[in-house]
Amino acid sequence: MKKKLRPGLHQLLLILAILTGLNVCAYSQTIPTDSVKAGSLRIVAKKEQKLTDSVNKQYDISDFIRQVAHPKRQQKQGKKPSGITVIPNIAYNPSIGAQIGIKAVAGRKLGSDPNTLLSVASTSASITTKGILYFYINHNVYTPGNKWNFQGSLVAAKTVTPDYGLGIGEGSDESEADHVLSNPDRKGYVLHAQYYSFREKVYKQIEDNLFVGGGVSFDTRRKIEDKVSETDLTPYNIYADRYGFDRGNYTSNGLLFNIQYTTRDNQNRAYKGIYADIGFRGNQTWLGSTKNALQFTSDFRKYWSLSSASPEHVLAFWNWGSYLISGAVPYLELPGSGKDPAFRSGRGYTVGYFKGTKYSYSELEYRFPITKNKFLSGVTFFNVQTANDNLGTNLFEKWQPGGGGGLRVLFNKTTRTNLCLDYAFGNYGNRGFFLGLNEAF
Repeated sequence: MKKKLRPGLHQLLLILAILTGLNVCAYSQTIPTDSVKAGSLRIVAKKEQKLTDSVNKQYDISDFIRQVAHPKRQQKQGKKPSGITVIPNIAYNPSIGAQIGIKAVAGRKLGSDPNTLLSVASTSASITTKGILYFYINHNVYTPGNKWNFQGSLVAAKTVTPDYGLGIGEGSDESEADHVLSNPDRKGYVLHAQYYSFREKVYKQIEDNLFVGGGVSFDTRRKIEDKVSETDLTPYNIYADRYGFDRGNYTSNGLLFNIQYTTRDNQNRAYKGIYADIGFRGNQTWLGSTKNALQFTSDFRKYWSLSSASPEHVLAFWNWGSYLISGAVPYLELPGSGKDPAFRSGRGYTVGYFKGTKYSYSELEYRFPITKNKFLSGVTFFNVQTANDNLGTNLFEKWQPGGGGGLRVLFNKTTRTNLCLDYAFGNYGNRGFFLGLNEAF
């Protein structure tokens, strides 16, 4: 009995078809070259059509809206679905409170090369019940044939940042200041600030799926203040004074050098493949940075599709880490819970709940379809994180777990864009709903 081919295999079939054609041309004198080309093209076209048919059988929000608004209107056959999704940006999580705004997500493949990876971009403007104003634009673009990859973001925000001290929750009693900074009781503080960020990285493909690149990152926080605490002895103030940062303003500007390897079949929701990115960030005073610093960063993701008949059954693993090698990093720029580039790590905790100069986060997630038309899916996940505190607790010495489950609503079947509704929990009474667009990783 023949196994069903998974939708993500059309790229591999294209390569095999071309190689087969070349082999026949080289060793056979009985088959005309034009016939080989025509046969290969028919195979590719057939597989592409099979993938399109598979996507068309799925049901997303646009199908729902069309069915409700125009129940008698038939969808045009052969019409290519849009890769753009525009939705109200309504969300909630413990870090930001309730949020309202607008968000747009776009995805498409550039050029005609079937091996070209999906390019994605998004933008959003929002306001929350905690007084946060946030605007951003980000992109991850692959040129035809994946010759170049551009990754970047622009952020302008008025932030309200919860703070629970330095480290992973292990207290230090060497001094009163160390006890406050390590904050073993996880007392909550709140920091208000203006935040501006620009980041751009350019990668060049040097081998199939392998890229090298570099870029710049400029991060500025202004008018930082704690409007609630009645004491001057807070984790933020202690850290800023100890490492020589101005309490009210700082900049963190640096150069980026990265190596990327990727074989995943989709940037929004991968069914299979690997994504790995390792690099260095060097903050430099000659670029306007308040302090020099050198950090090593790593991002590794692996996806296993568990079913050929239903590739949406996926086991996914993610590890993200940032490790200070030398110098000093501003307190609010330290790596920690939810401080990855997409702010999606640490589900179960508020952003920055745990943080340190060295930080590592790992997560395992199982994804599965619920309805036959793939409109509804579910996930269950478990994560752990660890950090140092420069006060006696080292990286990998203490771990904090988190976990939960969630519902997925298919917003755009062409780009595999999902609305994600997760309920997650962790230690110290942390729990809550986390809403977002696209998978956490």
